[in-house]
Amino acid sequence: MDVITVATDPIEGQKPGTSGLRKKTRVFMGPHYLENFVQAIFDGIGGAQGKTLVLGGDGRYFNDRAAQVILRMAAAQGARRVIVGAGALLSTPAASNLIRTRRTDGGIILSASHNPGGPDEDFGVKFNTPNGGPAPQDVTERIHAASMRVSDYRILESQDIDLSRPGETTLGATTVEVVDPVADYAALMERLFDFDRIAALFAGGFRMRYDAMNAVTGPYARAILEGRLGAPEGTVVNGHPLPDFGGMHPDPNPIWAKELMDAMMAEGAPDLGAASDGDGDRNMIVGPHTYVTPSDSLAVLAANAHLCPGYADGLEGVARSMPTSRAVDRVAQARGMAFYETPTGWKFFGNLLDDGRVTLCGEESAGTGSAHVREKDGLWAVLMWLNLLAATGKTVPRVMADHWAEFGRDFYSRHDYEGLDAGVAGKLMEDLRLRLDDIAGTEWGGRMVEAADEFAYDDPVDGSRAEAQGLRVRFSGGGRIVFRLSGTGTSGATLRVYLEDYTDDPARFGEDPQVALAPMIAAADALAGIAARTGRTAPDVRT
Repeated sequence: MDVITVATDPIEGQKPGTSGLRKKTRVFMGPHYLENFVQAIFDGIGGAQGKTLVLGGDGRYFNDRAAQVILRMAAAQGARRVIVGAGALLSTPAASNLIRTRRTDGGIILSASHNPGGPDEDFGVKFNTPNGGPAPQDVTERIHAASMRVSDYRILESQDIDLSRPGETTLGATTVEVVDPVADYAALMERLFDFDRIAALFAGGFRMRYDAMNAVTGPYARAILEGRLGAPEGTVVNGHPLPDFGGMHPDPNPIWAKELMDAMMAEGAPDLGAASDGDGDRNMIVGPHTYVTPSDSLAVLAANAHLCPGYADGLEGVARSMPTSRAVDRVAQARGMAFYETPTGWKFFGNLLDDGRVTLCGEESAGTGSAHVREKDGLWAVLMWLNLLAATGKTVPRVMADHWAEFGRDFYSRHDYEGLDAGVAGKLMEDLRLRLDDIAGTEWGGRMVEAADEFAYDDPVDGSRAEAQGLRVRFSGGGRIVFRLSGTGTSGATLRVYLEDYTDDPARFGEDPQVALAPMIAAADALAGIAARTGRTAPDVRT
């Protein structure tokens, strides 16, 4: 086996964001593209020499080939050990857990999360640091800087490593350890939740439908739900990871998980419906005729976490991303818990978790997690819901009704305008930004604006400041609109409009959120001129 040095030139656009580098799959498959970026990762973290790394991904198209390339590059650059999930599979939370429990120097995760997969769809690569979380800004900046000066990369000439089953082999002087991708994660879940009580729930006839969306959580859900907890075979649907996710868009929301939503809104629906995304870090919770928004789910879990063994001593605090509804704020205030509002991006939660300031955190984009790992965790959230239902004997609709009765209801929805011309979207945001100081005290959609600003965050742990994190407009009566441009797509621009309004009137708790939010929807269009500027009279996706 010889190490070869391949001459290359920097490739534009290899700047990782909060979720690593995402591009179209064919871009990653182009000459030197993957190799350049992986070399930049190694250079950005001070080299791979002597390091132990975790490697795995969500099984999307090119996952297997990329894993072999990365293994050969790690071996060429002196890595001591690479721990790989069998089949090159690891859910993102499972990878985070392995990084932490094995005390490695970090890990490379191959995923574009909830984006579609296939040769003409999306691929992604991100580096997680030794705490198990996404690389913070200083690390991503070093990786980007390295990508702009790369002149060669080193790779070992060798045959492919057999990654089909657990075991150890060597690649040059590097040990490649193939592990069961599920085992360590499942053991962690068993420590956090009352598996006996949940198993008794299933034994008593409880019915569930878990849609793995042909993505990475299928093996995890089958092993835990149908294996250890005794849920009937067939509880997990779309449970085999496929390179193109079977043509599904692996984003667990009511639009893309329509099959699950139809089943849960039909007569005779299961007691619980759930889904996870491409790499397993997001979740959707549905009860019979009851969709639970991610914001409400976070609030419910914060209010009931003490029912789970792993959280029996209570929560140190809770955190949410700024666009997430303020439902969890009300729980924190009522229960006397510390509360933090952060920018979008899981890395901001990492500092709070590492510093012991919070135990539970979440984002409106279907991501919820806790101090057990440093990533959001879809299946973990589903198991916490199962533990809650088993401990209380309540149905999902009853849980929600009781929660709103205690805390009130934050009606919430996110409207996405996808594939916009980047120039048009940027001008819309800039024009609104320039008017923020003049908006307070004016009326829009029949509601008075109390305050308007651009969110900035001063990290209480490391003192860093994140600016330009979204435009906020707060209305009398508890209404709020947030405008942001998304950074998770691979083409065009996506304008996200987050709409929220509050009521403590029980007579209104059952209202359709889109109806309840009509004043906020009208105000958002009037404020930003969405229809006039973009030509879009309705969002592409409502969640």
